[in-house]
Amino acid sequence: MSSKKQKSKNLFIQGTILALAGILTKVIGFAYRIPMVNLMGSDGNGVYSVAFSIYNIVLMLSSYSLPLAVSKLVSARLAMKQYNNSYRVFKDSMRFALVVSTVGALFLYFGSGFLADMYAMPELVRPLKVLAPTLFVVGIIGVMRGYFQGAGTMIPTALSQIIEQILNAIVSIGAVWFCMSRIAGSAGPIPKDFESAAVGVHGVISQGLSVQGASYGAAGGTTGTLAGAGIALLFLAFTYTIYKPAILRRNARDGWGLTESDGQIYKALLATVIPVIISQTVYQIGYVIDGLIFSNIMNIKGMESSVRKSLQGVFNSQYTLLINVPIAVATAMAASSIPSIVTSFTIGKTKEVNKKIGSIIKFVMAIAFPSAVGLAVLATPISRVLFSGLGKYNMIGADLLHFGTISIVFYSLSTITSAILQGLDHMNVPVRNSAISLVIHLILMVSLLYFTDLNVYALLIGDVTFPMLISILNWLSVKKYVGYRQEVAKTFLMPLVSSLVMGVATFIIYNGVVAVVGNMIIGMGLAVIVAVVVYLVMILALRCFEKEELYDLPMGGRLVTLGKKMGFYH
Repeated sequence: MSSKKQKSKNLFIQGTILALAGILTKVIGFAYRIPMVNLMGSDGNGVYSVAFSIYNIVLMLSSYSLPLAVSKLVSARLAMKQYNNSYRVFKDSMRFALVVSTVGALFLYFGSGFLADMYAMPELVRPLKVLAPTLFVVGIIGVMRGYFQGAGTMIPTALSQIIEQILNAIVSIGAVWFCMSRIAGSAGPIPKDFESAAVGVHGVISQGLSVQGASYGAAGGTTGTLAGAGIALLFLAFTYTIYKPAILRRNARDGWGLTESDGQIYKALLATVIPVIISQTVYQIGYVIDGLIFSNIMNIKGMESSVRKSLQGVFNSQYTLLINVPIAVATAMAASSIPSIVTSFTIGKTKEVNKKIGSIIKFVMAIAFPSAVGLAVLATPISRVLFSGLGKYNMIGADLLHFGTISIVFYSLSTITSAILQGLDHMNVPVRNSAISLVIHLILMVSLLYFTDLNVYALLIGDVTFPMLISILNWLSVKKYVGYRQEVAKTFLMPLVSSLVMGVATFIIYNGVVAVVGNMIIGMGLAVIVAVVVYLVMILALRCFEKEELYDLPMGGRLVTLGKKMGFYH
């Protein structure tokens, strides 16, 4: 295999490692949120989701951008064999993280009362105070993950994410169960039966303890986030200790001779971090502002507080939780592709850069389209099986999935194109595109909420149009600044057609099995298996990927062999 093909294959292997880890962590997150949602009830779930949206925005402002920034700076220096400078980036970034993460943590802790007043939710204080130290830990984790990713290995990041999410799941469920059971039993013993505990909790909530129950339940859930971050930090620190001798040996081979000062590195770090912070903050602040606008306008229109919190909980958990699983692929591919694209860009290989951009976008779209269609088709049984504890709000979540999963495609595309632009030193372009989209989005949201009776469905419309606008603007920007011309048929149309055929097959199989067997879980299981097979056959039959492209993918050789046996490749 040629060096160029080996590098291309390595890009997808590393991307797939991170993507699989991202999917696995999202699946674990999805799995543990189900008992959490059912234990906390709709009120507690609403408080938990709002607390996390606030945490996410503070995280964006403090340290969320560090993995991407550190990865970009480290990979650019390693491409030029500036080993000592790449290591100095790591050390100075760690100092930077300690400062900004401390500031963020202090703000979240001491500002929890102010934030709770803003949202007219006194229950927010406890979960926000638990999340405050998590900000500090996550900042340090971000620098370490960024350094490993910049060095071209995604394994430490992937493993730390999986370990983090496993402990997060265990502690979150246990803490929520403990807190809610104590409230339900008035400090009595914890019920032995999990289901009876959930029923007892809901009974107490309905009897007037919703404020206390929601607050303690949400705080219990956020305790798992802190525990997970702590174990991830310990794992990364241990991994770094093992890698450090090799890093120092590599630094000794540095032939560059010029050492960057701390001031130069901090300047480069800020020049990378600030645009990423602004673009990601603008990108994510839509969730926070949407929640704020929704809560206040619905309050003005007379909607009860419990209903508002429940609707926000359904949207931010039942709907958002599910669509975030496939979006994790785009996020992982964005993180893993940056070092490779930056390396090619740094050494002036423009054609190679454009080829990598096309391959990454096509791969992400080949995942996003079937995910969107599959979730839309199976929205009702998924909601009935997994979120039965939400009662009447269960079917609202199903409706949101029916009509909103197309956002998976737009979020995936906007995420990957933003990362591409930032990786190629067009740092401010995603900021501008996100800001324009946000202004349009806010005008649309206020209009829909105030002048119509759509309530939570207005949030859904905004969740589709916002990333769609960013995707369009980013797409035009990549063409303008990079000279990349997007191929449409194989990147978008063929995955869409394949997904629609898959959706029809999924619908038929699910309903047929349920009609005969009468079991939704069996129906969903068989429908998913058939969906994977049908989609794979359609992708091969339409030759969405050329044979050479398939070889670049993990298990690509087996896919080519399968395609040849079916007569699609020669």
